[in-house]
Amino acid sequence: MKKQVLISGASFAGLTLAYWLNKFGYEVTVVELGNDLRTGGSPIDVRGEALDIAREMGIYDQIKANEFVHTDEIVDAKGETLAHFAINALPEYLGDIEIHRGDLVEIIYHAIPKDEVHIMFGNSITALIQHDDYVKVSFEKGDDKIYDLVFGADGTHSMVRKLIFGPEDDYKKFLGVYFAFAAADHVQTGRSKSTGMVYRELGKQAVIFQFKAAANAILIFRAPKLNWDYRDRDRPKQILKDYFAGNESWKLPEILEAMLAADELYFDEACQIKMPSWTKGRVGLIGDAAYAPSFFTGMGTSLAMQGATILAKELHHHEDHQTAFEKYNEGFRSFVESVQAGVDASLKVQLPETEEELQASFLAWKSDQ
Repeated sequence: MKKQVLISGASFAGLTLAYWLNKFGYEVTVVELGNDLRTGGSPIDVRGEALDIAREMGIYDQIKANEFVHTDEIVDAKGETLAHFAINALPEYLGDIEIHRGDLVEIIYHAIPKDEVHIMFGNSITALIQHDDYVKVSFEKGDDKIYDLVFGADGTHSMVRKLIFGPEDDYKKFLGVYFAFAAADHVQTGRSKSTGMVYRELGKQAVIFQFKAAANAILIFRAPKLNWDYRDRDRPKQILKDYFAGNESWKLPEILEAMLAADELYFDEACQIKMPSWTKGRVGLIGDAAYAPSFFTGMGTSLAMQGATILAKELHHHEDHQTAFEKYNEGFRSFVESVQAGVDASLKVQLPETEEELQASFLAWKSDQ
């Protein structure tokens, strides 16, 4: 009889794991809180070994065909260009692929045989009870079910992690940064639609990037730990007012207005997840649920795909899931830690705290022109 596994989360980590476990003969179910695939969000990077994994999965050509090639510029408070560059052409990015988040999610999703993998949208896990030979799972909708293994691929605020490993704060490293993302189609940049624009001042950064038929804006800022809950939909708008209202630089008034009026405003704190073990009993974590590196590293998607693939292959190679879990924890940890360690250098460039760092962040891009 096939082993039955449940994966919570239908994004890069969860869908990649579903692909491989199905290929290796498991009976796979994916549960996703959203009513459909979540295809919104900013462009993301696929790098290094994640590209090799894409080739193994037979989806590399599709990813390459949907590559987001663009030029960007850094502007000053009056909108004058300080630096102009094409990030795809920079030496450290050669070979990497930037792609719209939604495109990659759909590519991986369509690589999974839907007649073999069951995907439940609009549902979530509410309880997990581990036994020696199985895990009993309760859902928000429907009856309890039994699975051999359960995997949390449900993001930084993972419910699976909370239920099995404990409170989020036990594993979260707050980076002293918050960010907001929203559609901003009415904000006119006067530039080509292939161009992203970045405005940066001490401790703050604003970005407008245009792709497909939409324009999106991001506000990022340094702040101490704020009184805020990620489930609160109103508090983030007040926080944005507190930090950006009255700042007339560049397009900040228009961006702030767009965010305050947005029906779908994504707001969160920048953090990393650091855990001594990503597995416990018959439950494992992958992707941001296990080792979120923060978007400042540009490696979240790649880590998600790599971790899911490594875990699936270890389960395929070892009949005993505990041995597979040990190999996954041991074999992937040093790479994860090296990626997470790179966040400080990125923060220094994107959110400089001194005038010297600010000017150096401009010169770094100018030197590449």
